[in-house]
Amino acid sequence: MKRRRLLQSAALALCPAACVEKLRSPLPFATLADLAALLEAKNTTPLLLAEHFLERIARLDRSGPRLSAIIELNPEVKTIAASCKPGLLHGLPVLIKDNIETADAMQTTAGSLALRNHKPARDAALVSRLREAGAIILGKTNLSEWANIRSPDSTSGWSARGGLTRNPHKLTHSASGSSSGSAVAVAAGLAPAAIGTETNGSIISPASACGIVGFKPTVGLISGAGIIPITHHQDTAGPMTLTVRDAAMLMQVLSKDFSAELPHDALKGARLGVLRKQSGKHPQVLALFETALQKLRDAGAIIIDSVELPNTREAGSLSWKAMLIELRTDLNAYLEQRGGDVRALAELIAFNEKHRDAEMPHFGQEFFEQAEQLGTPEIIAAGQKARQLAKKLAGPEGIDAALQAHGLDALICPTNDPVGVIDLEKGDTNERVASTPAAVAGYPHLTVPMGFVNSLPVGFSFIGTAGADARMLALGHGFEQITLARRPPTFSAG
Repeated sequence: MKRRRLLQSAALALCPAACVEKLRSPLPFATLADLAALLEAKNTTPLLLAEHFLERIARLDRSGPRLSAIIELNPEVKTIAASCKPGLLHGLPVLIKDNIETADAMQTTAGSLALRNHKPARDAALVSRLREAGAIILGKTNLSEWANIRSPDSTSGWSARGGLTRNPHKLTHSASGSSSGSAVAVAAGLAPAAIGTETNGSIISPASACGIVGFKPTVGLISGAGIIPITHHQDTAGPMTLTVRDAAMLMQVLSKDFSAELPHDALKGARLGVLRKQSGKHPQVLALFETALQKLRDAGAIIIDSVELPNTREAGSLSWKAMLIELRTDLNAYLEQRGGDVRALAELIAFNEKHRDAEMPHFGQEFFEQAEQLGTPEIIAAGQKARQLAKKLAGPEGIDAALQAHGLDALICPTNDPVGVIDLEKGDTNERVASTPAAVAGYPHLTVPMGFVNSLPVGFSFIGTAGADARMLALGHGFEQITLARRPPTFSAG
């Protein structure tokens, strides 16, 4: 950082006045912390930052490789940049997923045409916190429509409103989902940070697939008010960033009274349990993982191998049984209070049928149709019992039991196997992602870049108990410093 400032100062001294403003634009892939330092040193302005990222979006998202990560830009961004509030995120551009409400000129649609004509009356709670901290909401990111809960045959990163988001490392390959646009935008340098949401894997999977940091916090740590729901038992927003430090910086704003120290020696003496059964069988991924484990040992971490995580299959099955029941209840409540033309899941299903050519050219709405049949009192009661048992099996009798049996700070494994080729007609290829245990338990899960397999990113996961969010970030920051695995995308066509 000091070297960058020195080079900028020297360049400004030698450069004629006409090129000063150009030099003050940030370098590609500057982090939130980098940009905050530039702003504090008055080497740039919020407006210059906004203009820089708008230009990059125009060049890479709207043309060139046409990533389609951004579903809508904020038309008021330059006005906001000229008068943004002081705070931890003063003048820093942030993108947010299109299922997070904003009461401004932008829409909030979950990628669906059904919600286009009725805007929310107020900002989501997390958006209010971002604005109060001085962040500039640059725009909304594309997503897997309805956060990937519409059909078993869906293609991640596709929505009727936003089209198909592509992986910036290989444009032919999936960006994963459902926070596809948020992950791609950060990975491609369209913004220094974005907010995604997750029910099961929707932050962790696209972040690892696109080679960035993704953090799913403990459910409830960030308010879910104003986020289009699947189930309040698992839904949470979370930061998607270039570095763990930036994720911690966002968490300070998104969650009340949150602070995360990121000491340089967080790994020293840390007890980390390897989840072999969750690590998959991909030989190149496992080779990268073994190299990462040795680096952790060299940094002073204590690696406990082959830790068993009990009840994973049963907890996941019970969670899915409950989720479709909860989807109907939670989405009906949301649509009713929001108002507009579509006020219930049944009306949404009818809308999609009426607009089949635009809404369902590639896959249907089978999950919606199944959920709509699950509204009787008996079914709802059965769903509640399934949910209670799922959380118990995944949390206290699952993750917590594994942590306590070995005195562990965190459970670790490779986050993902490399994503597959996009096929809109067949849908996702569903490579391994280690997201379900933490998602069902509602516990924190951090993924940090681990390396590349055939030019596609894979991540490294830290999973902890409820409320251990700061500890996961500290461990992830330490891992990041000893691996430095993130690298910019090449926008390869094949």
